[in-house]
Amino acid sequence: MKFTTPATTNPIDKLRYIGRATDRIEGPLKTTGTAPYAYEQNDAAPNAAYGHVLGAAIAKGRITAMDTSAALRAPGVLAVVTAENAGKLGKGKMNTARLLGGPEIQHYHQAVALVVAETFEQARAAAQLIVVKYMEKKGKYDLAAAKSSATRPKDDKPDTRVGDFAGAFAAAPVRVDAMYTTPDQSHAMMEPHASIAAWKGDQLTVWTSNQMIDWSRGDVALTLGIPKDKVRLISPYIGGGFGGKLFVRSDAVLAALGARAAQRPVKVALTRPQLMNNTTHRPATIQRLRIGATRAGKITAIGHESWSGDLEGGKPETAVMQTRLLYAGANRMTAMRLAVLDLPEGNAMRAPGEAPGLMALEIAMDELAEKLKMDPIALRILNDTKVDPEKPSRPFSQRRLIDCLRTGAVEFGWKDRGATPGSKRDGRWLVGMGVAAALRNNMVTKSGARVRLNAQGVVTVETDMTDIGTGSYTIIAQTAAEMLGVELDKIVVKLGDSDYPVSAGSGGQWGGNSSTAGVYAACVKLRQAIAGKLRMDANEARFSDGLVSSGERDVPIAQAAKDGEIVAEDFMEYGDLDKKFQQSTFGAHFVEVGVDSYTGEVRIRRMLAVCAAGRILNPKSARSQVIGAMTMGAGAALMEELVVDQRGGFFVNHDLAGYEVPVHADIPHQDVIFLEETDPMSSPMKAKGVGELGICGVAAAIANAIHNATGARVREYPITLDKLLDKLPAVA
Repeated sequence: MKFTTPATTNPIDKLRYIGRATDRIEGPLKTTGTAPYAYEQNDAAPNAAYGHVLGAAIAKGRITAMDTSAALRAPGVLAVVTAENAGKLGKGKMNTARLLGGPEIQHYHQAVALVVAETFEQARAAAQLIVVKYMEKKGKYDLAAAKSSATRPKDDKPDTRVGDFAGAFAAAPVRVDAMYTTPDQSHAMMEPHASIAAWKGDQLTVWTSNQMIDWSRGDVALTLGIPKDKVRLISPYIGGGFGGKLFVRSDAVLAALGARAAQRPVKVALTRPQLMNNTTHRPATIQRLRIGATRAGKITAIGHESWSGDLEGGKPETAVMQTRLLYAGANRMTAMRLAVLDLPEGNAMRAPGEAPGLMALEIAMDELAEKLKMDPIALRILNDTKVDPEKPSRPFSQRRLIDCLRTGAVEFGWKDRGATPGSKRDGRWLVGMGVAAALRNNMVTKSGARVRLNAQGVVTVETDMTDIGTGSYTIIAQTAAEMLGVELDKIVVKLGDSDYPVSAGSGGQWGGNSSTAGVYAACVKLRQAIAGKLRMDANEARFSDGLVSSGERDVPIAQAAKDGEIVAEDFMEYGDLDKKFQQSTFGAHFVEVGVDSYTGEVRIRRMLAVCAAGRILNPKSARSQVIGAMTMGAGAALMEELVVDQRGGFFVNHDLAGYEVPVHADIPHQDVIFLEETDPMSSPMKAKGVGELGICGVAAAIANAIHNATGARVREYPITLDKLLDKLPAVA
């Protein structure tokens, strides 16, 4: 099925199941510990041996010698895999660095060996017996120091120009020109990267924790040099990904190599330090914002430049993208520059681009409001636009930023905010409110599914879509139930297996809308097949309450399959509506903080997100996605920072003892409001995405609240005590 014209009334609009707050159908499995994650697939891959990864002890250079003899003699050891004996290996399309290093080393903790043994303890102990000699080279680990050598990325066409930015900015009577920095950050998901691999002849099966099955299946095949149809990836349950599991990592490839060497299944899990240094992370940025406005607050010039770093061949953090769309202004400029750094690979992390970009842009907007002596919400409303500012002939399909801001202002009590920074107190606490706008683009991608109806009236949905804790099982079940008119307990959903039709996968905020649209397409085909079996006109047949009806005739849906299972498969692909209409999701984040007037300690008191993101398929799981994203935004604002050892080129705080993330006590009260909205330009579901919108702008809202509480303006994240103390007002 191809989606080329705006959606009209369709079976989804009945809203008997779609749009209802529904418990996650896999929830009981997860809460009882019976959902088997990648490392726990013991029944599927019995008698598995254990692999332990040895990471490089340098960040840049070469291995000059490696002695594995002691490790091979250690108790229980079955094999040791290195670049020397692994055979010829390729590099996946989605990886910047090779997943098994040697002799060249590209970053610290790049895998250089895998020890396979009967037990995990034996494998770990033997790995410490491997003697590796290196020839270390001088590397680049400091973005600020490498900034001057950064170049324009080749593939991303990062520079944009509209009008005369330089002239308009110079002529503007009110101007902001400031630098902002965001640090390297870790995904820090609860479940580490983990895999079990098993060979049956030349057929490889990998049970792995991965967000994008088809991408990673292809990259495993490419890395190992085997046909893609000889690889099966299975990932039914994932304990968090946040973009860190979009791509295959060393655990999967090394498990496959280890299983081939040991001739039995092998399981590999990366340790927490390896998760931080061996896998991907959100790269640091340096950003410059320049905004010029009239004295009435109309933006006349807006420019956003960003610098980030990655390994050679990598890509930039696209921190300027939201600035191209969020506010009006005739004269515009954005630019991105990429420095080569020898740190572990930088790549996608929740809301890549918009999350760090809005950390800067939305402080700059607050600073502009302050210079104008204007309310920050009024400034944002004044500079709203209904068209793409770079292409005024291209309207937004839906744009309700103003509604988000106004709704949030009323619900949060914005009128009680002290307009003068430092003017509100609660005992020893300085109290302030902050606001920030949120934008994340809506992306749709081709997605397929297979649906089956059996003689008991049970509908089974099969797709390689993944559930990374987002509720994919449930919204897919809701979609099938709505389309076929059967109760949710008659729907079986099977996910995360490359033997199923290729889906959108989970990432980029495209998964929920795209994957359910693929299920919609398959269900349309199944409805046609069922109507044909029952000798009904497919265009007139109605599906409801377990019945198929046409005219005065009602037939149980199960009767259509009495002679055998009915199977239908299809996919949803898209035309050019996304080119004719800019499709984005919008939000507004409100935060109240207290800052201890003596110590500078920051406490978040309450948070509110107002989201306009198309039809919300399941408000319960969508709310969970948003409050989780808000929590991550709080971490980015106040505590999360991978600290770089400038001598050794690695992240020092590479575990959850040193890399701080928010806990329950840090987040006392959160509210989420979803505006009623459908977007017929997006898909037959009339939905968009919401999981990443929830983090966009949060950190800036916190920074703005801190400024409102104290008068202290901090432009370097995270906002820790040392950056606040000397800026606090005098204690009376």
